[in-house]
Amino acid sequence: MERSLRAARVATYVYFVLCGTLMGAWVVHIPAVETRVGISHAALGGLLVLLGLGAFAGMQAAGRITDRLGVRTVVPASGALCAASLVLPGLAPNPWTLAGALVVFGFANGCLDVAMNAHAVHVEKAYGRPVMSGFHATFSVGGVVAALAAAAATAIGLGPAATLAVLGAVGIATALLAARSLLPGTVPAAEAAEEPSGALLPVGGTTGRRQIRILAVLALMVMLCEGAANDWSALHLKDVLGTPAGTAAFAYGTYAAAMTTGRLLADRVVTRHGSTAVLRWGAATAAVGITVAAATPWVWAAFVGWALFGLGLSGCVPQLLSAAGHADPTAAGANVSRVAGLGYLGMLAGPAVIGWLTHVTALNHAFLLLTLMCAATAATAGILRTAATPGDAGARGVPVELPSSR
Repeated sequence: MERSLRAARVATYVYFVLCGTLMGAWVVHIPAVETRVGISHAALGGLLVLLGLGAFAGMQAAGRITDRLGVRTVVPASGALCAASLVLPGLAPNPWTLAGALVVFGFANGCLDVAMNAHAVHVEKAYGRPVMSGFHATFSVGGVVAALAAAAATAIGLGPAATLAVLGAVGIATALLAARSLLPGTVPAAEAAEEPSGALLPVGGTTGRRQIRILAVLALMVMLCEGAANDWSALHLKDVLGTPAGTAAFAYGTYAAAMTTGRLLADRVVTRHGSTAVLRWGAATAAVGITVAAATPWVWAAFVGWALFGLGLSGCVPQLLSAAGHADPTAAGANVSRVAGLGYLGMLAGPAVIGWLTHVTALNHAFLLLTLMCAATAATAGILRTAATPGDAGARGVPVELPSSR
């Protein structure tokens, strides 16, 4: 059993890397596809919204399908579908077909995202200790793999469509081969009934469904912060602090490196201090970091601020998804899809929200919205005490501490 569990954990890492690689492969080929189809930046922005909407739809569909058919079926199927659809944007001859291709690719990516996170919840439950953050760290590895693959393909003269086709074929094979190591299906209702500590407990008269909605709102705020950092960190140093473009690019690099490092270490911190502490102090650290970045006139301090922002946010989303998945083992997929789906909308909205605020205030002042969201997340982190996730008191047989209803 121990060997099969280790194999299931490795397989989960494989799917997270696969998901990151497939999305990264599309991202690094965006400029080439934009030029070949002949569209403007504005038109491309609209098409990218369709990809996001497709992903959101895929997340919602995959949740219930995963709970019904089981992760062992849905994870490899969605992985193969995502890999197969990767080539479609590279083959699109005009904006209309590109729009359709992005909707299909986004839908498949959303399915894979939810299904692999639902399987990660099962693996974490079987281990009895936190492992979720490590899975999310390996997603970033996929982006590196995609960049290296694209560089190698360019060096040997492969075009975008051929490169995406090759990566898609490798992805299909990977998705199918890794399926043999996945944990079986869904959690039987009888088994779930024997473990009441894994369910969300009513707090202050609210229901478990309402608490899932709270987790989803927290995911929206955290991932809105992540989306804002992705698109505005480099522009902040360039436009506000006046640094050269090359130096400004390191703002995002600093943020991303800190986030990856934090996710690699977060599981150990959760084991020692609990998921509630990671969410609370992580969000508080992120609030301090983005405030420093927004307020400082010094470039070195801005780098420190963006690093703290990434480090603080790094463990937040994995804890929210883990709590959602462990809330009800028989509905892990549906609950993960609700939290991940709303969070994904926040990721998409983040850049736009900050952009809109720049019409009425300076960019660095707009970042104070992110401070407020991080502070609100830290203040609401007690919601995790109502779910006995591995590493928290409730998961070790200690009575679950309920937050005050005030």
